[in-house]
Amino acid sequence: MAKTRTTAFFCSACGYESAKWMGQCPSCRQWNTFVEEPVGRKESPSGRRQAPAGKPVLLSEVDASEGERFPTGFPELDRVLGGGIVAGSLVLVGGDPGIGKSTLLLQVCRNLAADGRKVLYISGEESLRQIKLRAARVGEIRGDLRFLCETCLDSVQEQIQREQPDVVIIDSIQTMYREEVTSAPGSVSQVRESTSLLMQIAKGSGVTVFIVGHVTKEGVVAGPRVLEHMVDTVLYFEGDRHASYRILRGVKNRFGSTNEIGVFEMGEHGLEEVENPSEFMLEGRPQGASGAVVACAMEGTRPILLEVQALAAQSNLGIPRRTAAGTDYNRVSLLMAVLERRCRYEMSRYDAYVNIAGGMKMNEPALDLAIVLALVSSLKDRPLDEKTVVFGEVGLSGEVRSVPMAEQRVSEALKLGFEACILPQINLDKMKKTDPGIRLLGVRTVQDAIALL
Repeated sequence: MAKTRTTAFFCSACGYESAKWMGQCPSCRQWNTFVEEPVGRKESPSGRRQAPAGKPVLLSEVDASEGERFPTGFPELDRVLGGGIVAGSLVLVGGDPGIGKSTLLLQVCRNLAADGRKVLYISGEESLRQIKLRAARVGEIRGDLRFLCETCLDSVQEQIQREQPDVVIIDSIQTMYREEVTSAPGSVSQVRESTSLLMQIAKGSGVTVFIVGHVTKEGVVAGPRVLEHMVDTVLYFEGDRHASYRILRGVKNRFGSTNEIGVFEMGEHGLEEVENPSEFMLEGRPQGASGAVVACAMEGTRPILLEVQALAAQSNLGIPRRTAAGTDYNRVSLLMAVLERRCRYEMSRYDAYVNIAGGMKMNEPALDLAIVLALVSSLKDRPLDEKTVVFGEVGLSGEVRSVPMAEQRVSEALKLGFEACILPQINLDKMKKTDPGIRLLGVRTVQDAIALL
């Protein structure tokens, strides 16, 4: 008689199931990701429940009207969500420990309750006393906001059906478990089954569910990758926990764009919105210092001005050092090769350090020209005019290529009081109108831009 299998191996990256251990997952091609977990379930006396069969419909019969949205009280968060919270959606919020995920969601709950919404906050990590101490810091809570400390999802489902809230917060998914799954909380099976149950609750009853997820040392949400595929929206809270600012970035959104970001600052009373990130990033700029250039990058439809710093120092090593903080290291090496080959600068004799001030991380090609000018400015010890902003992509031939949304970048620079802008000549030729308050300097090659120094 054949044995009943009680354990199986699951890929911790994508959730692929196998009867035996394998070194490489055949689904996601990741190495050494299989973990052994029990697969036995507690069956009810009546056997497995059968879901009602769906009825096929015509596409013309489907209501394609925009779903109901309601604001969170944070315009920055509404921007990332695509205009507000969609009723019946499932939102996953990930981020490093201590970054401010629970604080942000508690402030959102406070705003929704004050707006007349019924909110249920379910915590599996903190006691009610800990939540009250944290709530006292973010401000007075008014309205129908209730708290529950529970880790069993079957009990959570009963409470949701009894209370009928508009919004539910699950903090966090790694602490929740289902009784019919015999593996430990936080395992691949538990996270997958728990998320599946929450998805059924959200879609079946129209309740909006926010899930807090821990991240691994690689910076991705812990658990199987299928977790991100099941939810409607995935938001990542980024930033250094020792710094004051935080960036909320959408990496998946079925109801809006994934190119938007929200900028927050951790203050005495919780997270506060940064309405003008450009002004925030340019605070404390050095006056008349070489190697500092103001660049303009785009995050979705939002232009952000930031300071690119570079330091070129003569090297005493056989192989010069190269360091890049906030931008792509390989991109910096490529730009230095362009300077050496096309502009005849002996960059191989210098150590080079490139940094984006404020801890912001940007990989947009439009920063190329600013990095090049910052390196040359440091090398020649010639500062660029403080009222000049720079953007443009640099090719391997030394040409300066066009970038999208040039007019929005120029408008943002004009708004903050900049008097000149160095940009690709192609963008300058395509501009329909120019504001007399700012001087536009078009360049075709890196040599043309360096000549402006």
